[in-house]
Amino acid sequence: MSVAQQNESPLLVTGAAGFIGSQFVRACNERGIPVVSVDEVEQFSNRTEHAGIDFGEKLDIGNLFDWLAAASRSFRGIVHLGACSDTTETDQVFLDRVNLGYSKNIWNYATAHATPLVYASSAATYGAGEQGYEDDEGNFDKLKALNLYGDSKLKFDIWALEQEEKGIEPPAWSGFKFFNVYGPGERHKGRMSSVVLQAFDKIRLTGGMELFRSHREGIEDGHQSRDFIFVDDVVDVLFFALEEPIRRGVYNLGTGKARPFYDLARAVFNTLEVPENIIFIDTPEAIRDQYQYFTEASMEKLRGEGYDKPFTSLEDGVRKYVQALLAAESS
Repeated sequence: MSVAQQNESPLLVTGAAGFIGSQFVRACNERGIPVVSVDEVEQFSNRTEHAGIDFGEKLDIGNLFDWLAAASRSFRGIVHLGACSDTTETDQVFLDRVNLGYSKNIWNYATAHATPLVYASSAATYGAGEQGYEDDEGNFDKLKALNLYGDSKLKFDIWALEQEEKGIEPPAWSGFKFFNVYGPGERHKGRMSSVVLQAFDKIRLTGGMELFRSHREGIEDGHQSRDFIFVDDVVDVLFFALEEPIRRGVYNLGTGKARPFYDLARAVFNTLEVPENIIFIDTPEAIRDQYQYFTEASMEKLRGEGYDKPFTSLEDGVRKYVQALLAAESS
């Protein structure tokens, strides 16, 4: 396929009805890039945050490979964002099928059809961070995720690298370990949505919000920290990976700066112009042993590929997001 033909072809986007997927498709609309969108097909119509997004041709996730086999297809690239992202999921067989097996099939298709591939990994692969947060592929086999979701993502990262060693790989491929992504398009995630959205809803309803009390010496209540990254920044990096393209590898995708949940909460209160009212509650025992107290992406590897755009600050990202939520309420 020539470069001109490739540029006229659509992008295949899995998880297109999800949080990051829908915002990526929205950005494709803005750039005039056609898409084929894959997800549970009913999700394209039952999520109000999808208003205004043109998903192009829509396919149910269970029918994708039959559809691909039925006729010759060409894509300018595959953006594989579809997965079970519930960190509390305990069904190993389900995760092996949905997160690992499906991703292997996507990889094999991209390889067989010489199609560039970008896929979603996760910072959950780092577990409690005992090995740090360096995206050094030589150390992936030392990582230990704290939950089955993170383990499924780690297994695929390692499998992809094993395929590369065998010469079984797409012409360009990159995986991204997403840190804590927040922004418009996530309301359907419910209890798995970002603390920004949960704080917004709770403050609007009650005038206050809750944060987890610290159960670790030396860390103040609410000062458990995460690398929070605005969804628009994630979308920009995915396009960069496709358009440069990044030749190969697994990369962190955060801002490179951890911030306390307390700072995030203050940013929501400030944008809403509501007095701060934060109540600290015990971290539930069911998740206390798996709770991460600190995550911070090392971003040197991605910067080394030439991505030099600044990331949105937490305060600016929260302000943009809260303003979008307020605008949605009044529309």
